[in-house]
Order: sequence, then structure tokens, then C-alpha cells
Amino acid sequence: MSFPGAVAQRAWHLIDAKNQVVGRLATQIAPLLKGKHKPTFRPNADCGDNVVVINAEKVKFTGKKLQQKLYYWHTNYPGGLRSRKAGDQLARQPTKVLRSAVLGMLTRNKLRHGYMEKRLHIYPGEAHPHTAEVGDLKPLPRVPYPSRKGDFHFGLKTFDKK
Repeated sequence: MSFPGAVAQRAWHLIDAKNQVVGRLATQIAPLLKGKHKPTFRPNADCGDNVVVINAEKVKFTGKKLQQKLYYWHTNYPGGLRSRKAGDQLARQPTKVLRSAVLGMLTRNKLRHGYMEKRLHIYPGEAHPHTAEVGDLKPLPRVPYPSRKGDFHFGLKTFDKK
């Protein structure tokens, strides 16, 4: 059975990034952009949903990544390779930290560059212009972060930090 992409139903997902780990949050966002949660998923078709992420400035890093992780870019001038630590990047451009993590988990093809990137909307604070589309939708539940005690298993216990 064929499923034409023009008929694809696009849902809107609201994700609150407050106090969530960047990589774990990105693994929750990337499949939504690809459409892997839908039964009509095809890897060569554009069937993903729109994702709105709020509070991107309040994401967290584990370990010493805030001081040691580097973000690189090139200015297109000779010798123009620049780098910035994750803490500085989070202070200057908090949306780029999460965007680079999510886009790094998507395959590099025409679907990503032409369609999936446009459906990822990241905002540093609570306010966003997509209230008409999202409505009074509750944010998706937090990504569980396993405790180091060894009694945590995904799907069996809920994670509530006290």
C-alpha cells in the first residue's frame, strides 16, 4: 500500500527542555522529526511531525561537558576555524546547542536539509509564536535519566527527582 507524502498528517509536539540533558532530549526529538513513531514511516519519505522546544537555555550537560565540550565552525576564510566551549555557546546562542545535537542525529540527506530542519522550532524561553498550532497541549514527559544505583530500568520505573 502506498502512502503519498502530500496526505501526511503533521502533528505538533511541545517539549519543555528545562533541566533535561541535551543528548537524551535530542534522542527524543529526532524520531519525531523523522516520523519513526508513525505506522506509515518510510525512510525515503517526508512523514515527520513539527516539534516546538521551549526553555532551550535551561538544558543541562552531564559530567564536565560544560567546560570541555567544544563547538566548531569555520568562517570560510583561510585559518578561520573557530571553537567555543559548551558553556559559552549556551550563554550566547542557547538554541544552537540543542539544534546541533538534534541535527547530528538525523541522516544527512535532502529530506533533512529541505524538510526536517524547517519543522524543528527551538526557543530559549517559555514564549513561542506557535500557540495557535500547539494550543493548550501539555509538554511531552521528561526523558528519564537513570540513577547510578542500578535499580532503574527504562519503562518499568518513573524518574522523579526530589
